[in-house]
Amino acid sequence: MDDIVVQKIVRPERVVAGPWLEVIASNLDYHRATFLWKCEGLSEAQLRQRPVQSSALTLLGLMRHLQGVERAWFQRTLAATTPQFFLYRTYVNVAGDEWYDESDPTPAGDVYEDYLKACEESRQVFARVTDDPARLVPNSEFGDADVRFVLEHVIEEYARHVGHADLLREAIDGAVGE
Repeated sequence: MDDIVVQKIVRPERVVAGPWLEVIASNLDYHRATFLWKCEGLSEAQLRQRPVQSSALTLLGLMRHLQGVERAWFQRTLAATTPQFFLYRTYVNVAGDEWYDESDPTPAGDVYEDYLKACEESRQVFARVTDDPARLVPNSEFGDADVRFVLEHVIEEYARHVGHADLLREAIDGAVGE
């Protein structure tokens, strides 16, 4: 099938012992790859599918969200720079929060490339901003937090959304994984 967006994903082995930052970096890459593994082998139509009646979530929507997570936490929060977010269509919900609009027409291949780019940008920033894990960074969501908290929060984001992706994938084609 030539309309498959995410080809074969090989999840890296995780570092489970050693320097804390190596363990964290390894786990981030593992979760990134696990998310993509849930998207592997699907067409654009499948990535856009809303397979759970009670939810508007799609795998493509999660991919858009996770590129934002990468850029917001690594570039804006840890590096104190202004990220170059891709201009996906958004809307403001009743709580006043901005969310990605699932009707965004950006081709899935472009979203995937943007996500990969965001992850690579984060890996580059990681090397520059983690020399002092106790360093406090301002954050409008949680208040001042140290680098360790931010890194753990990004892993928390991935853990939550990989769980969503697992359920979405199973509902799309029955594929299950750990």
